[in-house]
Amino acid sequence: MIPVRSDVRIWLATGCTDMRRGMFGLALLVQQGLKRDPHAGDLYIFRGRRGDLIKVLWHDGVGMSLYAKRLDRGRFIWPAATDGVVAITASQMACLLEAIDWRNPRMTWRPQAAG
Repeated sequence: MIPVRSDVRIWLATGCTDMRRGMFGLALLVQQGLKRDPHAGDLYIFRGRRGDLIKVLWHDGVGMSLYAKRLDRGRFIWPAATDGVVAITASQMACLLEAIDWRNPRMTWRPQAAG
């Protein structure tokens, strides 16, 4: 779990992002494409074209962190907009990370067995 303070803003980068990008490539995308400061302490969440992989970029004041999550089955729920950012709350992000539709919280898929 990412320890998110209450004053941290969380942004979904709408559209599809090239998931080959690493920490510095995504920070550059935040700075040039979204016109925001990647070192301001906000969380930026990016989704790939297939929808089963997200990356979270966060600068906590000490250093930059990059978190990734890939779903075994299903897709992450994403806004329909093609360009820009959408602000979400910490509870909506928690639903998103659990593959629950953060607009209408409900499990989209749950594994039945470990193997």
